[in-house]
Amino acid sequence: MSPQKATAKAQSARKAAKKGVNSRKVHKVRYTTTFHQPKTLHLPRTPKYQALAKVSSSVILKQPLNTETAMKKIEDHNTLVFLVDVRANKRHIKTAVKKLYDVDAAKINTLIRPDGVKKAFIRLPADVDALDVANKIGFI
Repeated sequence: MSPQKATAKAQSARKAAKKGVNSRKVHKVRYTTTFHQPKTLHLPRTPKYQALAKVSSSVILKQPLNTETAMKKIEDHNTLVFLVDVRANKRHIKTAVKKLYDVDAAKINTLIRPDGVKKAFIRLPADVDALDVANKIGFI
């Protein structure tokens, strides 16, 4: 390298060290006082398991309950008692009963037992006998 190029290079290095290399920073001009977040990429959902609304009715209604109190409910109050999935709501239970047993439900009450299992009391209309439906299911 020639001595002139070397001194020119040294001079520019001295200047850069003294002044700094980031001195020509350009600031973005903003025209409004509100800041809007930039739009980012929205990927479609990839669920790891199927939503409960799309699950079959046999998963929602686990099993009928045939304890003495459940039998008394069937006879006296025209009500079927089922153990159901904890994530199922009353609409899920109503459609599952309609699909599996071809019976409309007049009213559904639910509770979660202390052991963590959800219990559903399915009240049937007056024109449908709960004993007949229980016999059709096969737990009486």
